Amino acid sequence: MEALPARARMYVTGVAVAALLCLLPAVPLSSAPLSQTLPLPLQLPLSAASGPDAPWGAVALLAVLYAGCERLARSRHLGAPNPGGTFHPVLLAAAFLLPPSAAALVALPGALLTPVEQRPFLARRIWRAGQLTLAVWAAGRAHLAAGGREAVADGDVPAALGAAGASVLVFCLVLTLLDRGILALAGGVPFRRGNRAPRPGCRRTTWRRTRRRPRRTSRRNTRQTTWWRLFLRSLAPVTVHGLAGLMMALLWRSPYGPVAALLVLLPMCVSWWAFAQYHRERAAHQATIRALVQAVDIKDGYTRGHSERVGQASTMIARELGMDDERTEVLRFAGILHDVGKLGVPTRLLTKDGPLTPEERRVIELHPEYGHEMVRGISFLGEARAAVLHHHERLDGSGYPYGLAGAQIPESARVVAVADAFDAMTSNRSYSRARPVPVALDELQRCAGDHFDPRMVEALVRAIGRTGWHPAVTAEDVRQPPGPPAPPADEPADEPVAAQVADPPGARR
Repeated sequence: MEALPARARMYVTGVAVAALLCLLPAVPLSSAPLSQTLPLPLQLPLSAASGPDAPWGAVALLAVLYAGCERLARSRHLGAPNPGGTFHPVLLAAAFLLPPSAAALVALPGALLTPVEQRPFLARRIWRAGQLTLAVWAAGRAHLAAGGREAVADGDVPAALGAAGASVLVFCLVLTLLDRGILALAGGVPFRRGNRAPRPGCRRTTWRRTRRRPRRTSRRNTRQTTWWRLFLRSLAPVTVHGLAGLMMALLWRSPYGPVAALLVLLPMCVSWWAFAQYHRERAAHQATIRALVQAVDIKDGYTRGHSERVGQASTMIARELGMDDERTEVLRFAGILHDVGKLGVPTRLLTKDGPLTPEERRVIELHPEYGHEMVRGISFLGEARAAVLHHHERLDGSGYPYGLAGAQIPESARVVAVADAFDAMTSNRSYSRARPVPVALDELQRCAGDHFDPRMVEALVRAIGRTGWHPAVTAEDVRQPPGPPAPPADEPADEPVAAQVADPPGARR
């Protein structure tokens, strides 16, 4: 535990001690012969609360089942990348069938024996064991207090559902609060997060015109954006696990016994396997995108980080417009990959400091089509492929490669176009210095309706006004690139600055 801060070590130790205290009523072990304890899973006396009367056969069977399933779920060849909580139904079934202390004991072997991949190994094992033990014990107490043991024994499904619901709520709440506590002490994440502090080396740039309102909103929503939000997020899957655990408990108490109860795990195993395959496929998708972005950054190192920032701005716009998580993720991919076609453009043009000739400009303007050819066979990108092809189209029809106008331009491309122009204006380039965020937003609003979709522009303005913008390179960076400085904001220009930045006279883009 030496790798943990002192406060985190004390917290983990306190959780472990509390877990041991919860287990004390379950000891000493019964002195009865093993042949007398094995039939007890079928009997499970309601009055058993501790010690010699505890149903040790049921405890042993459920503990072995949980440990084996968790080990399989975390195996290298069959497991999912993050399988935590896959077999919570076994723990919840124990909370519904056994006394609280005995139920808490079910989680202990699996938590201690399951492999740990990150250091500190011992602290992580102790933490996982203590956390699960406390959560199962609390769930068992809640179930007992709600009369769930009698309802399960009598087969009273409505009453059992109510008690199981209370138990699931307590189980999920304990897990969430304990998780948030260790994150606050070990990872520096505040238990109640208000305005997030900027990362070291990055300046927090906030649109000054709306600075006060976001702070009031942040205070009002501080609970919801921390543990409460995590609790709500995890409640749905834990509820499904609770229903599966209740079904196991009811079948265990039925004339068919534990064998029928174990059959409930079959569909859970199938869903776990499908979940693991989904995560493997998603990991492959992420690796594909990372490889493409790295290739672009290597070829045009001057704009390194631009793709990620455009993906971040595209995500902010999508969320502000109320798009669902799946579509938001696709638009993030679109922002990250929008310039992948530069791999097909000669390097001498991408690194040229001077203005482009008309012929060179025509070659540069082919990069959206090159990019579309590269990604059109990647099915999971969806509408991101259209954004790669059309993110240089303009609302008035003056863009490229096809001169689309208005609603002819796909919505994903209109999102990426605004995000791309915004990051280009707020980042240092060879042909211009970075502009302050308020100036860039004003410029986007000035070009809205002609070059950019007003809905997308206003969504970005609102999002940045509420949360701020944290670019890797800001207008205040002392390291300025060579080349002429950008003209002042009030200086007249023949063409809007946003358009000049989006289609620069130089090639570094």
